[in-house]
Amino acid sequence: MKIGLFSFVETIDSLTALAATAREQGFDSLWVPQTFGLDTLTAIAVAGQTVPDITFATAVVPTYPRHPMMLAQQALTVNAAIGGRLVLGIGPSHKPVVEGSWNISFDKPIRHLREYLEILMPLLHEKSVRYQGETLTTKADIQIDAPAPKVMLSALGPQLLKVTGRLADGTILWMTGPRTIADHSTPVIKEAAAAAGRPEPEIVAGFPICVTDGSAEANTDTRERAARSFAMYGTLPSYKAMLDREGYEGPGDIAIIGGAGEVEDRVRALADAGVTTFAASEFGSRDQRAATRELLVSML
Repeated sequence: MKIGLFSFVETIDSLTALAATAREQGFDSLWVPQTFGLDTLTAIAVAGQTVPDITFATAVVPTYPRHPMMLAQQALTVNAAIGGRLVLGIGPSHKPVVEGSWNISFDKPIRHLREYLEILMPLLHEKSVRYQGETLTTKADIQIDAPAPKVMLSALGPQLLKVTGRLADGTILWMTGPRTIADHSTPVIKEAAAAAGRPEPEIVAGFPICVTDGSAEANTDTRERAARSFAMYGTLPSYKAMLDREGYEGPGDIAIIGGAGEVEDRVRALADAGVTTFAASEFGSRDQRAATRELLVSML
């Protein structure tokens, strides 16, 4: 199992600095969300010019506001700029954002993503597509001399995991516990990929992580901090469904918290659940973050 960092960044300079440190410390990859700040692909194109030898990944670019042809062109351009080190993570976002912020219908997101991939993947690999769908249509040829990036989907539920297994290269999980990964995510996506004759999919799992001094008081305080920091995810239906499946009351319960030995054991156990890349979302006090990074580097 590979280990990467999952981190929100506010500026291109901070992304570049984070990537440089991660590369020097030996991390495999850097997973960067697309929220309401930087355009992640643009920022990666800049940072990747400066920092070599580390994979840059979007986690994830929302699909609804970007036509798949436009995203294919952008992703190929970025991959050309950084020497083929891009992983393109995409996802539908969430109904409150798609309808509330963009005034786009969130109707039938599974169909939307299936059609999106059926356009995006040929454009990335063959640079050509002729497609007529219910919601998306594309007749296009593009001329960009760049390798196709791997495409990962933020697939959580069974229908989307099946679509991802058939059409994409893997899934990026968040707010999904180890038992759910082992009993749900891994078998569903692997079965779909095998039935479609595709290679075994990658499974990237992002988790909040914090190394404490191991005391009950520190662990309790840190878990309460996690519950506050990640509370928003418990309000979104797709994440709430994963938390419920795991038997968690809220986002704070999914965080990997404890002394260094306990945290290491829990991270390593994810490989047995099928995880191919652990994406660490470090949080906590400055000292706790330093201890967390020290542990992760020791595990590389």
